[in-house]
Amino acid sequence: MSKGILNTRVTFYEFAPNDGPEPGEHNDKELYKAWAKVDEVWLKDIELAKSNGTLSDVTITIRDPRKEYRPNNKHYLSIDSDYYRGKEFNIKHVRPDIQNKRYIRIVAELKQ
Repeated sequence: MSKGILNTRVTFYEFAPNDGPEPGEHNDKELYKAWAKVDEVWLKDIELAKSNGTLSDVTITIRDPRKEYRPNNKHYLSIDSDYYRGKEFNIKHVRPDIQNKRYIRIVAELKQ
C-alpha cells in the first residue's frame, strides 16, 4: 500500500441498549481510532450490490492493530469525512489483506 493512502480517520465503538422504556441503542464506548483507506462499492459491482442490497457498504483498510484492538461484527464504526459525517456503520466482516499482511480489511454496512 502506497504512502498517504490511509488518509481518513475512523473510530470504532460499541453500542449499549438505551436505559429506560425507549427502545434503541446509544454510542457507549470508543474502542479504537485509526487512519484508513475507505472504498465504496466499485462501479463494476454496482448491479450486484443493488441486487444484494449492499449498495451502501464500505470497505475500510487499516494497519493491523494486533493485540491492541480486534474489530468484530458486534462493533460499529464512524468515518471522519464530510460525506460520511453523522453516519454509522455496522461491521459485517473482518479479514486480513491478502496483498499485505500488515493490514486488515473491514466490510461495514450503513446502520439503518
